[in-house]
Amino acid sequence: MAATDTGSADATRHAESALQAALDAKQAQIAALESELEETNRGVVALYAELDTQAQQLRQATDLKSRFLSYMSHEFRTPIASIRSLTRLLLDRVDGPLTEEQERQIRFIASTSTEFSEMVDDLLDLAKVEAGRVEISPGWFELVDLFSALRGMFKPVLVNAEVSLVFEAPPDSLPLYTDDQKLSQILRNYISNALKFTQKGEVRVSALRNDDASVTFAVRDTGIGIAKEHHHAIFHDFAQLDSPIQKRLRGTGLGLSLSKRLAELLGGTVDMQSELGVGSTFSVTLPLRLPQPETRTQGE
Repeated sequence: MAATDTGSADATRHAESALQAALDAKQAQIAALESELEETNRGVVALYAELDTQAQQLRQATDLKSRFLSYMSHEFRTPIASIRSLTRLLLDRVDGPLTEEQERQIRFIASTSTEFSEMVDDLLDLAKVEAGRVEISPGWFELVDLFSALRGMFKPVLVNAEVSLVFEAPPDSLPLYTDDQKLSQILRNYISNALKFTQKGEVRVSALRNDDASVTFAVRDTGIGIAKEHHHAIFHDFAQLDSPIQKRLRGTGLGLSLSKRLAELLGGTVDMQSELGVGSTFSVTLPLRLPQPETRTQGE
């Protein structure tokens, strides 16, 4: 009997010893996990701190770039305006007649200064958008009035007799509540590009009311078109096509990128469909009424 009791006690102590060993091992595992978790947390905190620092540096770099573009654009405007004024005076023969070669050279200067002026305007607008200083001032207006203004604006620049600019009659009595100046700027960019890269045929501007209380403006041309591999980048900053006509007709590549950002500020989207050698259609879809009717600034 005594031997049996001794055996039971030994078995109990052995079981308790095994249980304690298991508990000690589990606690060691928990301690190791806690240590690993603490180290991971320290790494996460350090990573967040580094990300905050990088984000701050990125904001500062963006701000510096925007300020530089704004300053540069303002400083360029005065000499550009002087050049354009002088070329107009010379072409008007204010100081006397010009030879054929002199007129050709002066017109080249005038054309180049106009391109330079457009580049400066694009850079300044881009700087304002990136700095969040673009004011959106919506109001009610009719599409027929917008199309009429655009038609009058482009009439003097239609110098290619083989290209016609057509404005389709907009839907009857379709009022729009948005910033008409920003919308006009988007469509001007579209139309200018279409006329620049269309050597024969037409550029057609249209507006279509959608079922979801939005309207889609489209500018369709019969120009050089865009290869499919370039479609993804066409609305990026400084995007340009590699073609003979593109090399001949210089530009900043900012107009479409700026149009995309302006459309987003107006609560809309841009789109493009194009086939190389056939033509392109650039569109912008906007809500019939801007979600926030009061005057606002980007970023508010």
